[in-house]
Amino acid sequence: MEEKKNNPIKVFLYISVWVIIWGTLGSLIDYPLYKNNIYLEGSIYQFFTFASTAIISIICAKFIYKKIEL
Repeated sequence: MEEKKNNPIKVFLYISVWVIIWGTLGSLIDYPLYKNNIYLEGSIYQFFTFASTAIISIICAKFIYKKIEL
């Protein structure tokens, strides 16, 4: 059985791209909620917004990682 070797630079770049996607998605969701006074900056709800987008990003990243070869 042949073991799959990962290129560490490609894996690092893949993770970096997903961190950027997560931050962008979290900010796009957070901005209108914050500007419309749904919650205040630094509140637990802002934490939940970024935590939930992080979980979604991790799930998507793992799903896509299985489909591509790095």
